[in-house]
Amino acid sequence: MEEREEDAAADTQAGQGGCDGDEDQNVEEAAGEKIKTSCTDRKSVPGIIYLGHIPPRLRPKHLRNMLAVYGEIGRIFLQPEDNQVRRKKKKSGLRRCDFTEGWVEFRDKRVAKRVAASLHNTPMGTRKHQRFFSDLWCIKYLHRFQWTHLSERLAYEQTVLQQRLRTEVSQAKRETNFYLNNVEKSTKMDKLRQKRLRDGTQVDEKTWDFTQRHTEDEIQKKKKDYITQKHQDKAHLIQQRSQSNVSLLAKIFNSNQSK
Repeated sequence: MEEREEDAAADTQAGQGGCDGDEDQNVEEAAGEKIKTSCTDRKSVPGIIYLGHIPPRLRPKHLRNMLAVYGEIGRIFLQPEDNQVRRKKKKSGLRRCDFTEGWVEFRDKRVAKRVAASLHNTPMGTRKHQRFFSDLWCIKYLHRFQWTHLSERLAYEQTVLQQRLRTEVSQAKRETNFYLNNVEKSTKMDKLRQKRLRDGTQVDEKTWDFTQRHTEDEIQKKKKDYITQKHQDKAHLIQQRSQSNVSLLAKIFNSNQSK
């Protein structure tokens, strides 16, 4: 009986020791999971770089392939050319659409800073025979700039463009209405004039007197005439004064001779 009790006590002690080992293992696993979750919870803040020069024929896919080597890239936006430039290109026979500037978002702002500092004023291509080797990177890191700022700016530009189009359309409508009203008035006046001529009444036609603005040559000629007239008046005045002085001197000398 005593031997059985000792064996049972030993089994219970062994069981308790095994539970303690499992608890230590569970604590270590929980600590590892906490470290992993803390690493995953630490999100990388995205950073945006600005491209001031976009060479011709460069597309967003080319830009992504060129910059994806340095880090993970998010969104890319390239500003297309103006409509006037597009119309000129279409008239000349070119139908491609080029871009003037762009914005690239990196998942980590540290990578964006490093890329902007290392690639600025360096060739775009790594080999001489590449397409964009002769062009240089023009990159600037935008501090505290978010993608929402860009979307707000684009929305503002879109609203300004729409407002300008509305004002141009309204101005064109006013001009056309003014022209049509004048045409209608002129037709009415012509009909009234013809009716008076048929009735034999006298028609009083209004005449408009307009004073045309002087040309530049006429203005310069007037200035020259005024200056010459002024000089002539001054010379005439001097001559009159000299004649009066001569008469006065003659009187003085004549009086001296008589004495």
